[in-house]
Amino acid sequence: MEFFTMFNNNCIQIAAFVLHLILCGALVKAVENKESIEAVNLAEETGQDGAANSEDSWVESLMWNLLGYATIIVPSALVIRVLKNSNFNKKSGTGCLFRSIQLCVFGIPQDPTDADPEVGGVPSAHKDVPAPSSFSQTTVKLLFCAGGLQLSYLTWGILQERIVTKNYEEIQADGSVRLVKFTNSQFLVFVNRALALVVALTCIMFTHQPQHSAPLYKYSFSSFSNIMSSWFQYEALKFVSFPTQVLCKASKIIPVMLMGKLVSKKSYPYYEYVVAVLLSAGVSLFLLAADPTGKRTSAATTFSGAIMLLGYMAFDSFTSNWQSELFMTYKMSTLQMMFGANLFSCLFTVCSMIEGGNFFTAVEFMMSHATFCGHAIVLSLTSATGQLFIFYTIQSFGPVVFTIIMTVRMMLSIMLSCLIYSHPLSVQAMIGVIIVFVALFLRVYARYRSKA
Repeated sequence: MEFFTMFNNNCIQIAAFVLHLILCGALVKAVENKESIEAVNLAEETGQDGAANSEDSWVESLMWNLLGYATIIVPSALVIRVLKNSNFNKKSGTGCLFRSIQLCVFGIPQDPTDADPEVGGVPSAHKDVPAPSSFSQTTVKLLFCAGGLQLSYLTWGILQERIVTKNYEEIQADGSVRLVKFTNSQFLVFVNRALALVVALTCIMFTHQPQHSAPLYKYSFSSFSNIMSSWFQYEALKFVSFPTQVLCKASKIIPVMLMGKLVSKKSYPYYEYVVAVLLSAGVSLFLLAADPTGKRTSAATTFSGAIMLLGYMAFDSFTSNWQSELFMTYKMSTLQMMFGANLFSCLFTVCSMIEGGNFFTAVEFMMSHATFCGHAIVLSLTSATGQLFIFYTIQSFGPVVFTIIMTVRMMLSIMLSCLIYSHPLSVQAMIGVIIVFVALFLRVYARYRSKA
């Protein structure tokens, strides 16, 4: 236990020193962030190009975010390595700190009788075989799943574009109204993950779950990639239109296949490559289409927008492949995965924002703008309920039905975005959209036939 005592004492000293540095840096950065936000809003009021400001600021924001994540990831990785090299798991202990380290770094040995949970998180050994549902019951359940997914994610998409691309009214001391824009994408990620964490914990408390055996730090990999993909997703809307973003997300099968070969050494049937080619063709037609008004609008991807979309697809494809590996290795339930991933996502984002000095600025903006506060809460609620509907739909009807519902959702979200926010589409762009969704439905049909 000598190592344990030494590790505990050194951690206190190191934590105190790091906390001192974080607070000093946060005070300095908070002043810089406030001045930066005021400068951006002033530029918009005077008619200057806001896109140029965004292109200059996203690189700096990304660097500060990564630096904040590194202050957690790097020391934690070193501690985990030291613990594993010291054979800490072979030592005996009963204290709370000992058990916490064992849970975080080594996990808990799995009970073989509880090792095969289903998608919803209920082990088959503890679950009675349900009676077959009637046609009417199945129809009602399908409509419930489809309606819940459409309502959740269509609302989420509309609010996402509203928050990132539109202004909010701010009443000045003299009674005048000033238009300001919320620019902190990382705070939106944090609010989303915090509410999803609460929802996952609530569901776990009231449902039966299999024994959890995975080391908690394993979730941090997908948490990091998930918050990075979400950040790129929000930032992308500052440079490209929502329909452009949706189509690029629809074509993420391409980086997912590439990442699957790299991470999991997967092989794919021939039709997946045909679908990938069709998706590439359709997205290219859409992105290269001219604006019917003859002007270059937000539908034309800027260089920064292209980087945002590529970053989103790369990190998102890693997230899905890493989580698949965790599911196969440790057999945890989807709710446990949801809780673990969101736990580390909240830790990463809130620490990074506090270190960067923009957390309290974002909270102040949220408290002083009731409309934005309502939008952020509803955005987070729809994101959390959407995740639950995803789990329930896959559990009840399988991945094919779920994919069809989500493909229809993407089509409807593009239509709603064009109607609500007046995005112009040329004939070439519409052809590109049609090719993309034809390819997606062909993929669903081919996967269904291959399993029949």
